[in-house]
Amino acid sequence: MRYKFGLVAVGAGVLGLVGWFMSQEEAQATGLLPYTDPVAVAAGSEVYAAYCAACHGGKLEGQPNWRQRDEDGYLPAPPHDPSGHTWHHPDEQLFMITKYGTEVLVGNGYRSRMQGFGGVLDDQDILNVLAYIKSTWPGPVAENHNQRNMQAAQN
Repeated sequence: MRYKFGLVAVGAGVLGLVGWFMSQEEAQATGLLPYTDPVAVAAGSEVYAAYCAACHGGKLEGQPNWRQRDEDGYLPAPPHDPSGHTWHHPDEQLFMITKYGTEVLVGNGYRSRMQGFGGVLDDQDILNVLAYIKSTWPGPVAENHNQRNMQAAQN
């Protein structure tokens, strides 16, 4: 299944996701990411290796000292494995960060080396790479993330 997104400016430069074409029931059950689809996960693994692994690590381990700002004031790339905070964020937010970059999403002069990949990857590539990441999480972490998606969908 391919997912499509509509975007709209909300507030002071923050972008919000306003829709996707899937049933509300399906979205509430697991979120936006096709992490149980082996074709999407395999495609996402390739995209991750090509565009993400250089910073976030070939094994999703992130950069050392990722919680401490470097000498230039930037936070190193966080891990996407269960030791990181990726699973703390709902799918919509992960999609937006990946597409537009952290600076755009956070706003207010926040600085990050995580630039958006919307000019490089299409929406399906972004969903697939995020699905690949989620597919590596142990069951309880993925289920916790599904619960976060359900909470986000209700708000």
